[in-house]
Amino acid sequence: MEQLEKNRSRNQALLRFVLLPMVLLTIALLGGLRVNAEGGVFVFIAPPLVTLVLAVLLLLLFVRGGLINPRAWLSSSYSPLTNLNGVLTLLALFFASAQAFNSVLPERGLLHWLFSFFFLWTLWNNQFSSFDPRRLLRSLAVLFGTAFVLKHLFVAGLYGSEGGWLTRLAGVLAQGVSLGTLDAPAFAPATGYISFFTLALYIGSLLLVAPSELGEPATEQLALQERTSLEISNGDADLERD
Repeated sequence: MEQLEKNRSRNQALLRFVLLPMVLLTIALLGGLRVNAEGGVFVFIAPPLVTLVLAVLLLLLFVRGGLINPRAWLSSSYSPLTNLNGVLTLLALFFASAQAFNSVLPERGLLHWLFSFFFLWTLWNNQFSSFDPRRLLRSLAVLFGTAFVLKHLFVAGLYGSEGGWLTRLAGVLAQGVSLGTLDAPAFAPATGYISFFTLALYIGSLLLVAPSELGEPATEQLALQERTSLEISNGDADLERD
């Protein structure tokens, strides 16, 4: 029984201290990746300033909704290495959140600001709503899913060069009515696949960040993981001395 508990704690430590940071860094890279429609060249688009504001609002919502417990990541009872890992993981979560928004925001024009206002309005209103971790995850999945469909299916279909004459006519009419403010750069369909994979990874990473509702609280889990790590390190040191 004790060995099973040690294995469980070791696996949780690997998930939170190794796998989670790697997934978040992958999201931060893929969120700005686009594929040029001409030649299939990869293009990296830095996150706009508005995505950083959205990421701050989202992290505040994580704390209010109970998805993140800051004391589970940073505490005076933890070792400096554990606290450093917590700080770096939270920073990675911030940039991953900004890049998740970047992947579903149109790159320029009126649509960029319409989508940004939609996100700002939604996140600001949610600051005053009651959430639990499960409800918050469902709400975020719907929010990012809606933005993904609008950008990579609807907008990309209007401005895609491979569309039929009716689609091109609708795009031209939209351009005329909006006086060109709805202009959007054309990317290859592979961009939509990258964005879908990025959002799937992001929602999955939030499941790793969320505190467990079936076992002990997240703070006790991390303390147990740290004790297990120390025991493993001490055991390795004893083997080396022998």
